[in-house]
Amino acid sequence: MAALPILFVSAALLMTGAVLAHLIGAASIASFIAADRGRFLAAVPQRIIANIDLFSIMSMPLFILAGEVMNRAGVTEALLNFAMSIAARLKGGLGHVNILTSVFFAGISGSAVADAASISNTLVPAMHKSGYSLSYAGAITAASSVIGPIIPPSIIMIFYCALVQTSVTALFIAGIVPGLLMAVVLFLANGYLAHKHDHPRGESVDLAEFGNRFVRAVPALVIPLVIMGGIIFGVTTPTEAAAVAVLCAILAGMVYRSMSVSALYEALKRTASLSGSIFILLAAVAIFSYLAGIEQIPLALAKLLDSLGLEGWKYLLLLNGIFLVAGMFLEVPVALALFVPLLVPPAIASGADPIHLGIVIVVNLTLGMVTPPFGAALLVVSAVSNAPYWAIARAALPFLAVQLVLLGVLTYVPEITLVLPRALGYVN
Repeated sequence: MAALPILFVSAALLMTGAVLAHLIGAASIASFIAADRGRFLAAVPQRIIANIDLFSIMSMPLFILAGEVMNRAGVTEALLNFAMSIAARLKGGLGHVNILTSVFFAGISGSAVADAASISNTLVPAMHKSGYSLSYAGAITAASSVIGPIIPPSIIMIFYCALVQTSVTALFIAGIVPGLLMAVVLFLANGYLAHKHDHPRGESVDLAEFGNRFVRAVPALVIPLVIMGGIIFGVTTPTEAAAVAVLCAILAGMVYRSMSVSALYEALKRTASLSGSIFILLAAVAIFSYLAGIEQIPLALAKLLDSLGLEGWKYLLLLNGIFLVAGMFLEVPVALALFVPLLVPPAIASGADPIHLGIVIVVNLTLGMVTPPFGAALLVVSAVSNAPYWAIARAALPFLAVQLVLLGVLTYVPEITLVLPRALGYVN
């Protein structure tokens, strides 16, 4: 355990703004030397390649590219208009539209921050103009944006699977029910608050206009159906589905006449930047995981937790607390890279299902984005909509409360998460 002091110092240096991947890699190599394990360094390149040379990991840059293309393809207006034709006529209709639009976006971008930014640009001003307070409009936008990483496809899920070496397909399928339940509890909360604060109804549309909006939205709506349909029915692997998603995204941009060569170039450039940073981080984590295995850090941690009586539901409660706080302060890939290699193996060893754990961790990290004082989704919505941050944070508390209740249910009733992948034969 001579390596532990170096790891603790490195964790402290992280607070200074050092690049995480560089810090983890350098600290791990220094720890090999400090622990007199230098002879094992010869195997480090092999461990790095083994950790990232996975067919399923190829889906990550492709899904990122599909999301980047769709964000530039002009789908926001089409999806928003279609959602309005469905839910705007209800009491608090624009709040329901906000949530429903996030559900649609979840099957396309899989990013909470991207969803929050897109909807803040369009729907928050419309809600404010219709009589909603700016803080309420921003709050429901931030709260509903967390649906994005839970409903597949999800970059967070792929990253988790790379760290834990579990099935991307199973985790994607497992995210469908929790993601839809997240939308349901937000619908209920918005409905209650709409009656309490007398929020207005939106305009209803006739059948002909509904049909026009639906036809206009079809190119965007078909993408998540193609992705998940192909994966669920075994027609495509997640990687193949990601490639199809990129093609569909480009075609959708052509249909909406908003895809240009320059927009495609910007999407490719952004994808290369994000993918490169993630793969460097995966390489650094591979070195750290190799060190942890040699030093038996997960085993020592498991023994410590057992001696403290932190097992079963108590350990799950601890995981919830750690990942929720991590989601408040850290970028999601950073939080996964720091805590998953240490905290997930003891849970799996004690009998927890890695797919169930993956959903619990993803939900925790996304809820951290709407938890004050540093929730990333709250900051994005505040910046884009020019609404005061703390006003949005206070207005988001009722939504966060029902989301935390759902998190508790998902944590301690794993069948909710596992019912769909088990029925389809992806989980025993």
